[in-house]
Amino acid sequence: MGDEQTYTITELAREFDITPRAIRFYEDQGLLTPARAGRARVYTKADRTRLKLTLRGKRLGLSLAEIRELLDMYGDVRNSAQQLESFLKVLAERRAALEQQRLDIEAVLLEIDMLEQQCHALLGHNAEGAAAAQAELARHIDKASIG
Repeated sequence: MGDEQTYTITELAREFDITPRAIRFYEDQGLLTPARAGRARVYTKADRTRLKLTLRGKRLGLSLAEIRELLDMYGDVRNSAQQLESFLKVLAERRAALEQQRLDIEAVLLEIDMLEQQCHALLGHNAEGAAAAQAELARHIDKASIG
């Protein structure tokens, strides 16, 4: 290990605002593989990066299996042209899926804006404004369902 910076489970838990139990769970799932110093776990910078990517994957709604697959590819990039081509293909597929998620999220946020306008108009006893917001939402949903 040499002079490489290491972290304790407590330090990582504090840094990422998660419990040590969650970190041990990710270890049980094969997402982290810390070294041991006696009974204590010793995490390297690579482990810290894997934990950070795991938490990001969870925020994106990926399953643990999908996260493990991405982490394995992330940590396994070699100079073999075939492996790199394969990795690029997987990255392109992941990008396309995320781009679609982003479009879906933007559409839902726009619908929420319209619903909020409708609610505010109703609260202000502005039936005309509420009807306009409802019509705009209906138009948006109809247009979105075509695409």
